[in-house]
Amino acid sequence: MQTIEHLLRLADAYKQAASIAEDTTVSYRVFGDTKKLAALRAGGDITTRRYRAAIAWFEDNWPNGSHPAPTPTGDAA
Repeated sequence: MQTIEHLLRLADAYKQAASIAEDTTVSYRVFGDTKKLAALRAGGDITTRRYRAAIAWFEDNWPNGSHPAPTPTGDAA
């Protein structure tokens, strides 16, 4: 199963692909909450439903139609 680390790697890759400097921008786009990515980076948790919705958001909104697939590792989300 994919992990929060996977989600954070996707967020970092998206920031680079979309030329976005701030986590708050990506966090708002994905979660509608400017603080959620920061909370996850600080060790916060997320529900499975919200996690899956975030992964789907990245799949549907990746810049230039390309999508990287960082390999998930570690414990389940």
